[in-house]
Amino acid sequence: MAALLPAVTRMAALQKQCAAELPSMFSACEVLQFEAGQLVLSAPNAALATKLKQQLPRLQSQLQSGHWQINAIRIKVQVSQNLNKPAPAKQLHFPSKAVSAFSSLMEELGQSSGNDALKNAIAAMVQRYSEKK
Repeated sequence: MAALLPAVTRMAALQKQCAAELPSMFSACEVLQFEAGQLVLSAPNAALATKLKQQLPRLQSQLQSGHWQINAIRIKVQVSQNLNKPAPAKQLHFPSKAVSAFSSLMEELGQSSGNDALKNAIAAMVQRYSEKK
């Protein structure tokens, strides 16, 4: 375990310096590997990887001036498996006055072929929300 501490410390310092050089872009990226002068970075998607790739010469020169011996930088796209589940759809709750207003609207609509679909939709909504009481 003690043998890993210098490598972890070095990776953390490199991550911190990369984030300092590209603060807006590097918040979602990580340093994956630094070995034999080659730095491997991860990006969460191809769009960010493309933007990061445009900044690599600047990043490399900044890191070299910070006493990191980096000859090449590669980027790997690694989609995160921690995808957020979408929030459940909110259920509407109509007060009883609203349900009765829709009910009276349905009754007041004239009998025509153009109103049939609207009347059926209002009837279904009135039925659904009057059952939730």
